[in-house]
Amino acid sequence: MAVSRSIASPFIITAVVLACVIAWFFIDLPAVTLFHALDQPPYHDLFKTITRLGQSEWYLVGGFVIFLLLRRKKPQYSAAGLFLFTTTAVSGLSADLVKFIAGRARPKLFFSEGINGFDFFHIEHAWTSFPSGHSATAFSVAMAFALLWPKGRPFFLLAGALIAFSRIFLTQHYPSDVIAGSYIGIVSSILLYNHYFKKQLHD
Repeated sequence: MAVSRSIASPFIITAVVLACVIAWFFIDLPAVTLFHALDQPPYHDLFKTITRLGQSEWYLVGGFVIFLLLRRKKPQYSAAGLFLFTTTAVSGLSADLVKFIAGRARPKLFFSEGINGFDFFHIEHAWTSFPSGHSATAFSVAMAFALLWPKGRPFFLLAGALIAFSRIFLTQHYPSDVIAGSYIGIVSSILLYNHYFKKQLHD
């Protein structure tokens, strides 16, 4: 349980909040301005393809199907499917809740109307920038795979980082949105793994 305690420790949470604040003041606007200028073919098409890998439906449906199909014959694989489904759902719902509360304007509002800030309790897409849901999904799934297959950890985490970065490149999110979303994803997977799935997956 040491890892689960440390990842959600006051020190780590403070560090993530501080990183988001620093990004908000010094990095967010210069970054999206830069990538808005760079967002041209063929790079746009490449990162658009990459960003689709952060859509939660892939992992919700895939994880649930694996859970159902392998319950009797391969209980460990079935548990892995349920773990994938659960961590995707928990990270996504957590990110959506914070999005609603924060009500941060997406970069498109900055480019179209010069709006950059928060207007709490919004459900409109244009006001759901913080945190990045794709980043939460990408890192919850990447961390889930890293916990299931530790030898592939560098690859999985790199893939998660690439998906998260695609949200900045496509100017769908600010860097601080991605930092927060990625942390939500990582925490969701580690806590669920240590508290609910570790025994099922390794018995």
